[in-house]
Amino acid sequence: MDIATIVGIIGGGLLTLLALILAGSHGGGGVSLGQFVDPPAAVMVLGGGLCVVLTAVPLKTFLGLPKLCMKLIFPTVEDLPALVEELVGLAEVARKDGLLALEAKVKDIQNHAIVLGIQMAVDGTRPEVLEDVFRSEMHAEEMRHHTGKKMFEMMGKCGPAFGMIATLLGLILMLGNLDDPDSIGPTMAMALVGTLYGAAMANMICMPCAEKLAYYSHQEHLAKELILKGILGIQAGENPRVIEQKLITFLPPKLRPSHDRAA
Repeated sequence: MDIATIVGIIGGGLLTLLALILAGSHGGGGVSLGQFVDPPAAVMVLGGGLCVVLTAVPLKTFLGLPKLCMKLIFPTVEDLPALVEELVGLAEVARKDGLLALEAKVKDIQNHAIVLGIQMAVDGTRPEVLEDVFRSEMHAEEMRHHTGKKMFEMMGKCGPAFGMIATLLGLILMLGNLDDPDSIGPTMAMALVGTLYGAAMANMICMPCAEKLAYYSHQEHLAKELILKGILGIQAGENPRVIEQKLITFLPPKLRPSHDRAA
């Protein structure tokens, strides 16, 4: 569970609330939080952003938006050091008992990419073909991730625009009621809430979430690159220690074995 996503969004909202309270106390007149609640503006900003995404992507892709939101909180991030350890263990088995001995290990492997690579290697698939299959799968996965990221980016880009539309609608209603001077100030303040909603949705939720999805996509791509490098090394019959040294280059220094960090 990635609690940082929840903390970041809630923290941004709480800081905004704190800023409003401090601003009200500084002015001496206090602040009424009720004046920042405007359901029509919220409907315009959120609904407008969702409609833009629905227009831009197929319905099936749009319906996957809740799944993307869940991925931001419950991501599937590979444990890179564990992948290195698993691949080195498979390399040791292949070195000792031969490549065909790995076929019996497939049922105990949880990672789909490793299973695919081992099965292709055991079947005698040429290295260039194996790599081409991996690259194709990685490219297709990257394109799917890019589409998910773009949906949040579109909502982030259109949020301020729909906030401005909500503000303009509020100003039109205000100008149509100029015969009541006492209502001009409150009505104008309410109209500007739409712009606030749009800016907040874009900069506190949508754009950060898009960047978080891009980060997870990069991590998955890195894991696939590591697995591909390991499978090709196993297929070529390389020494497990050599394979390990190749694979730990994918790890940040703090996650590498202590002897490698010292070197």
